[in-house]
Amino acid sequence: MPPMRDRPLALTMGDPAGIGLDISLAVWMNRQAWQTPPFILIGDPAALADRARLLGCDVAIRETDCTGAVTAFRDALPVLPVPCASPVTPGQPDSANAGAITGAIETAVRLTMEGATSAIVTNPIAKSVLYDAGFQFPGHTEFLADIGQRLTGKPLLPVMMLAGPKLMAVPVTIHIPLKDVPAQLTSDLIYRTCAITVSDLRDRFGLASPRVAVAGLNPHAGENGALGLEDDAIIRPVIERLKSEGVDITGPLPADTMFHDRARATYDVAICMYHDQALIPAKAFGFDDSVNVTLGLPFIRTSPDHGTAFSLAAKGIARADSLLAALRMAQQLADNALRSQS
Repeated sequence: MPPMRDRPLALTMGDPAGIGLDISLAVWMNRQAWQTPPFILIGDPAALADRARLLGCDVAIRETDCTGAVTAFRDALPVLPVPCASPVTPGQPDSANAGAITGAIETAVRLTMEGATSAIVTNPIAKSVLYDAGFQFPGHTEFLADIGQRLTGKPLLPVMMLAGPKLMAVPVTIHIPLKDVPAQLTSDLIYRTCAITVSDLRDRFGLASPRVAVAGLNPHAGENGALGLEDDAIIRPVIERLKSEGVDITGPLPADTMFHDRARATYDVAICMYHDQALIPAKAFGFDDSVNVTLGLPFIRTSPDHGTAFSLAAKGIARADSLLAALRMAQQLADNALRSQS
């Protein structure tokens, strides 16, 4: 197995009709000025070449395997081919290409698990497009966990974290309707989410003793039961258990006072009870440069925190800030893993 710095990051193409190809080209074209970490794009080289032509990018595309990618990256954009079944039209997603989209993700996981690549960075997908082709997962995160579970034979709980320069936030429940959150929210799920978050912050982010703040579910964290019983019955016992295990943790806290500047200075990560409770402040504080990180997996995975933006594809106006941040964070986490092994 080559040393981590000799391995590229695995970057999936995402939905080729969206801006994934645009921003992949942008981070490679600006690789020297932006100090882009070396990656190999896993996807359709023909679709990439066509997008480069539409954007007026003077880019050499080199089909290669992972062993030649880091060297090739200096002069050409390395691509591991996963061809699309249907021609790609920017802004017009096609479920016929679902197999290539998911195939690129599966290839990235396999290569990283085998040690050929150091970490995975995923470009955005459109779940509705994949659903039309029989995709069975609520989202990217759950699909990655399923692949990892199949490869390792071990059950996995994927934990989504939005990490930006001003806030790291984790939702306990993710892609479910708001009305279903109270029924899905259990002490066991909250405990496992917190434990995985603390473990990965220690092992991959290098925080020796992460400070954790836990949001309540209800307004005012339940107001001593006047506004709901879940905070005292479900959340508080988990916090007491984790405190007894030596975790620096506080809560349940009223979510409306958790995210101002002074409050954020008191913790490293916010554990929130549902999707928007975490992602609204995370994106408000770092819309262009926050990174979606999946914790609890046997490999490192990051992603831009935005979607496919089909309406922007091939127009030359898509911002690559979040993808660049995702690549840099994936490289940082891979370097941390290398240091911890030495």
